[in-house]
Amino acid sequence: MLFMCLCTQQLWAQLCTGSLGDPIVNITFGAGSNPGSPLPAGVTNYSYVGADCPSDGSYTIRNNTTNCFSGSWHNLTSDHTGNSGGYFMLVNASNNPGDFYVDTVKGLCSGTTFEFAAWVVNVLKTTACTPNPTQPNLTFSIESTNGTVLQQYNTGTIQSDNNPTWKQYGFFFTTPSGVTDVVLRMTNNAPGGCGNDLALDDITFKPCGPLLTPTITGFTQREIILCEGEADQYEFNASLSAGYVNPNFQWQQLNNAGNWVDIPGENTTSLSVNFISSTPVGVYSYRLTAAEAGNLNVVQCRVVSQPLTIRVEAKPTVTVTSNGPVCAGNALILTATGGNHYEWSTATQTFSNTTASIDFTNATTNLSDRYNVIVTNAAGCKTSGSIDAVVNPRPVLQTLFSDTTICLNENLQLNVSGADEYSWTPAASLNNAAIASPDATPTANTIYTVTGTNQFNCSQTAVINVKVIPPPTVNAGADKYIIQNTTEVLRATITGENLSYTWTPNYAINNTAILQPSVTPLVDTVYTITVTSNDGCGMATDNVKVFVYKDIYIPNAFTPNGDRHNPLWYIPALHAYPNFSLSVYNRYGQLVFASSRINIGWDGKYKGIEQPNGTYVYVLSLNDGSPLRKGTFQILR
Repeated sequence: MLFMCLCTQQLWAQLCTGSLGDPIVNITFGAGSNPGSPLPAGVTNYSYVGADCPSDGSYTIRNNTTNCFSGSWHNLTSDHTGNSGGYFMLVNASNNPGDFYVDTVKGLCSGTTFEFAAWVVNVLKTTACTPNPTQPNLTFSIESTNGTVLQQYNTGTIQSDNNPTWKQYGFFFTTPSGVTDVVLRMTNNAPGGCGNDLALDDITFKPCGPLLTPTITGFTQREIILCEGEADQYEFNASLSAGYVNPNFQWQQLNNAGNWVDIPGENTTSLSVNFISSTPVGVYSYRLTAAEAGNLNVVQCRVVSQPLTIRVEAKPTVTVTSNGPVCAGNALILTATGGNHYEWSTATQTFSNTTASIDFTNATTNLSDRYNVIVTNAAGCKTSGSIDAVVNPRPVLQTLFSDTTICLNENLQLNVSGADEYSWTPAASLNNAAIASPDATPTANTIYTVTGTNQFNCSQTAVINVKVIPPPTVNAGADKYIIQNTTEVLRATITGENLSYTWTPNYAINNTAILQPSVTPLVDTVYTITVTSNDGCGMATDNVKVFVYKDIYIPNAFTPNGDRHNPLWYIPALHAYPNFSLSVYNRYGQLVFASSRINIGWDGKYKGIEQPNGTYVYVLSLNDGSPLRKGTFQILR
């Protein structure tokens, strides 16, 4: 029977390279919280302890071990499968080599080749017990119940690793005819000392036989996806390598992680399975089992192929939404859910976008359409959906004018059309801000913005710029004083815009159409400037009088006696000489009055004291390059 199993020396084991059956024995040590229960009596002669970190010659059942012996052991956080709650056997070997695990395995098939395997990890760190740590060295023996050794395998020295590494060790053996029970013996060959500590997990016995190679006709893979609602028929096949003299076959089925069950009547190497459209979503697996004739009805004697799987996947549940209706110019966004690939289209075009959303910025009304999407999920199953998207037009606003000019305090009727509702801003100068044609009375330049809204609640804006022109103002300037045959400039100022102006009379004036003309009247003259708004916003006038003096007349006396007649000594013509300076002295040469300001005369007092009647001397400088003027005058009371 040995030639029926193709076996090879692998890294840590001699394992079956043909097909295996389901485990007849699978010792996992269970799962749960720490600590696990001790092994049955007689399985080991080591002492059981409930705590972590067993001492020499002891063991425990744990789902983890932490910081044992001052951190000289690796920390194990799970069993070899990665199950954080799964137990393993944690062993601290005794000082003397010997058996640490002995168990009788019952119910094997006689005359059958089996694969034995177990997972082991050296828990000693590479930095511990230096320089000569003791490393585990195990022998696995399969014996008949009378002590005959059927097969042995030695692991050799199991070296420490930088990180805890589970390794599978195993070999194959054949039960003699009539033998169904065997003894499994595990011996630690290493001597005592520092080290020789290990964890053991998942001890399995599996039938080993010729290689079953399964295929699905027309496919290279062993797993096929069928989408919900679809129907198909599949042909399953399996070939068997040499090894059995007279093989028998049985197809099995497993639905949705249940148990493998025989399919009645399917006893060839081919199987046809028909999936109808109403097949529920689920995982449907098939495998071919084989055994030598006479052993097929004993499940423990069968070898099994790798499974062939039809995975019926649900189609995506699709929802399609839109942010519409939207107004033209806004973004139109369509969104679908339910998959990871999307194909968007309309009746007339297909879009390259394959994501869940399709975004049209600055949408136009011609984007109103029915949008279809085919949604594909991770399994490749598809569902279609659609939505009607609407892009509504905005109103087209029309105004009678966009810019206009009015005079201050005038009314203006604004006007707009093209919408159903309107809102004007600013509203303060309008009689009604919610109508198409409000009356406006702005007091300053104003930009009116109107928002028009149509029946789709879409809006648009328009702008009317109203320029407000105030009436002109004019100031002809202060009266002028000149000496005959001299020239003075009139200095008028105005406010306003787009103005015209003129001076009257047209006498002794160089230009009547400029703001600051030069005049040379020979007699006192009143000049009038008239300013007119060329936009029709009114006019304004103002006068300036030019006083003309033939010469500088200096009075020779005045009478400051309180009768208000000739109370001041005053020289009117000094208006024509704004830069003059005037000084008055009494007969003792004392300065009693000084002035350089026009319209200021002497009242005959000095420091508030009336000065006596008599003769006083004046000195007048015009500061225009002409000689000083000197003379006398009298105070008479």
